[in-house]
Formats: sequence, C-alpha cells, structure tokens
Amino acid sequence: MQLSGKVAVVTGSAGGIGGAVAAAFAHAGAEVIGLDREQADLARPDEVAAFFAGLARVDVLFNGAGISGRSLGDGPVDECTVEGWNAVLANNLTSVFLCSKHAIPLLREAGGGAIVNLSSAMAITAGDDDFATHAYQVSKGGIITLTRAMAHHYGRDGIRVNAIAPGLIATPMSLRAQSDPEIVARLPELHPLTGDFGRPDDVAGAAVYLATAPFVTGAVLIVDGGWSIR
Repeated sequence: MQLSGKVAVVTGSAGGIGGAVAAAFAHAGAEVIGLDREQADLARPDEVAAFFAGLARVDVLFNGAGISGRSLGDGPVDECTVEGWNAVLANNLTSVFLCSKHAIPLLREAGGGAIVNLSSAMAITAGDDDFATHAYQVSKGGIITLTRAMAHHYGRDGIRVNAIAPGLIATPMSLRAQSDPEIVARLPELHPLTGDFGRPDDVAGAAVYLATAPFVTGAVLIVDGGWSIR
C-alpha cells in the first residue's frame, strides 16, 4: 500500500481519467478526496480557496480536471473564438494554478508530497487537421511549463511536481474521436504500439508511480502509445 496513511485530492474525479486515478490511489491505500464541478468551479479563486480551507491535510494532489473546448469554438488560431480560448485556458490551466496554490501550504505542513498534473501528448507534438484545437494545446503546454517551474521552486520543501502526457484515451471526453471512423482508422499510425485507444487505467498507473517515486520531479511521463515519437 504505497499511499497508506496519505490524503490525496483528485480533481476531475468524476471523469474517465480522474475516476480511474481516484480508484488507483484508493487501491494504493490513500484516503481520496474527489473534487469536481459539482463541488467547486476550479477556475474561480474563491471557490477553490474555500475547498482547500476545509482540508486538514494533503499529501498528494492530482490535477486532472479539464475540458476539450471544441464545442465552445476551440480550433486553429484564426478560427478559435475568444470565448473558447478563455474557457479552455481557465478550466485547463488556471485551475491547475489555483489548486496547486492552495495545496502547497498543506503539502508543506505534511512535510512534503506530490503534485501530478494531467497534460497531453498534444502539448509536445503538433496536432494535424484532426486535432487542431490550439487553445487546448496551449493549455496543456502551459501545464508542462508550470510543472517544471514548480518542481524547481518547491523541491526545497520536499514537494515533487510531475506531469503525465496521455495520447487518445477512451473516456467520455474523447467520444468524438472514438466515433469518428477516420480517426479510428488512423489509430495504427497515431498509437503504433497498440493501434487502439489507451485506457484510463494506463494513466492511473502512471499517476500512482509519480505520486510515490521519491527521486522523480520535473518529469513529463508520456503515456501515448507512441504518438509523440512519430
């Protein structure tokens, strides 16, 4: 039980990846506190502050909440709506900033711990026409930059900060891709390792590793079936 006696906060816990991470943390012995839109708007500073103010201890934070933004107008820069851009950045990047901001004092009080941020393979490889959602890519790239900056700054406090960059994972958020015959036909190209979508448990296993690896910080663990090495 690698996380026995630890308290883990999982944002996006009602989603496919977040739910799998919450279950994996619980299986590893953690007391899991789920945080999703029903409990707080993670882009609102007051609501995030109020949530963390109610916690006595945090040892692990998994920042997994986020949106795709396509239905809000995300797309290539010349087509992306301002509303879509702002919504994606708020929900995907500002939420990570706010949750980390309020978790870090609790992690310090606990003597250190781990933050694991959910990025995307699209943050490290250019999306073609099938995946040209530039606000989403920027938000996930920003998560990687923020991860590395926090890892450097808070290492002195015993706080490790790492990120996971998944490929296409079979979750409700990826239903568009799962139902698109052209994208499904491209899976052997996109994910040459399996030729299929990844599973939420693939990401959850990576999250448990990064939450418990004592000498790993500032890393981006790619879980994408080979997408980003094309």
